[in-house]
Amino acid sequence: MTTVLAFLVTLAILIVIHELGHYSVARLMGVKVLRFSVGFGQVIARRQDRHGTEWALSAIPMGGYVKMLDEREGEVAERDLPYAFNRQNVWKRSAIVAAGPVANLLLAILIYWGLYLTGVPALKPILGEPPIATPAHAAGIRNGETVLSIDGEKVESWQDLHWSLLRHGLGSDRMTLETRDEAGHLFFRNIDLTGLAEGDKEANLARAAGLMRYLPAIAPVIGEVVADGQAERAGLRSGDRILSVDGAPVDHWDEVVRKVRNAPGRTLAFELVRQGQTLRVAVTPAAVDEAGQRVGKVGAAPEIPAGTFEALQTSVRYSAGEAVTRALSKTWELSSFSLEMLGRMVIGQASLDNIAGPITIADYAGQSARSGMSSFIAFLALISISLAVLNLLPIPLLDGGHLLYYLVEVVTGRPVPERVQEIGQRIGMALLGVLMFFALFNDLQRLLTQ
Repeated sequence: MTTVLAFLVTLAILIVIHELGHYSVARLMGVKVLRFSVGFGQVIARRQDRHGTEWALSAIPMGGYVKMLDEREGEVAERDLPYAFNRQNVWKRSAIVAAGPVANLLLAILIYWGLYLTGVPALKPILGEPPIATPAHAAGIRNGETVLSIDGEKVESWQDLHWSLLRHGLGSDRMTLETRDEAGHLFFRNIDLTGLAEGDKEANLARAAGLMRYLPAIAPVIGEVVADGQAERAGLRSGDRILSVDGAPVDHWDEVVRKVRNAPGRTLAFELVRQGQTLRVAVTPAAVDEAGQRVGKVGAAPEIPAGTFEALQTSVRYSAGEAVTRALSKTWELSSFSLEMLGRMVIGQASLDNIAGPITIADYAGQSARSGMSSFIAFLALISISLAVLNLLPIPLLDGGHLLYYLVEVVTGRPVPERVQEIGQRIGMALLGVLMFFALFNDLQRLLTQ
């Protein structure tokens, strides 16, 4: 229910903001707006204001639209001709069309400004011991090192680290991490990514490079088992203390995790203590695909004492002026990165698996909502940017397609012929259909293999 509600709230906010952009500029330019609809299809609720605009809620909540007075869509009374959209000059029409994506970008800037001003809860960028045979291990990174910068770009949180890795790692095979160990010594760690496949980089660059999040030593005591998971089926229970796995003693939970991950589909012998009695239980980890690698999972989480992770948490906060600069920079970086990834997918340098549809968006909406209000608001900003970038693509039917027509009109001095626009609409529908197919296919694949 949380996922469904979060998804509907996300859609409602982003659609309303986008269409309000179109509506506000249309009114400002003197264009009469006939209908403002949230959703498509059958209208299920409506109200008309004093300006003659019908405010409607429609049955299919996967978008919205602003319908303006236009001679191409119906007869217009002589007295209303000056207020028709098609009678406006090309600059006014361009401003009205561009206002939707711009409104989404402004929403993202406002959200990031508010988050940076009030403080963003975050994890410190402290690294754990990297797995053997990974670029991080080869670079000499050790448990407990804090990342200060990547290729000179300051890193203040684990989220910053992930974002900086994407920006630097996808465009280069090498990067330099400035780190500080627990004794205060500074190091410059050169990470060589030449041995990584592009698919591994896209799926989870940090994990593929061996840059693991630091975890404090946690006792090998089970705190929770997943319902109907491998651990529950084998008879493991909350409170069980694991002594050994396959005959090898374990002192920390991460040792249990390592042994389970390295044994997908292979039965392991767990020796444990339960209420003073020593037991032996056979557990077979499920084989799961993760970042292109086959790993084992049993569906059990450790018992974590209160306060264990408090020392790893921080809050990133800026002054009002710097928060504005950071918000603008963040919005620009995410927008340009989205365009870069789309370009990579078009030319085959990035996998189409990166395209996400409504199911994945709903899943992340639910996860962010459960993580707290600041996480959900940050998610809204990210999706708002994605919506703006998508709508600015030069594809007929989208805002970017209309802007492309207007650009041709400015250059040639005359509107694009209606016949050409009709053909463009058909091409646009086909392209959007293909895009939706890949999005839904990826959604279902993620859902079935999760």
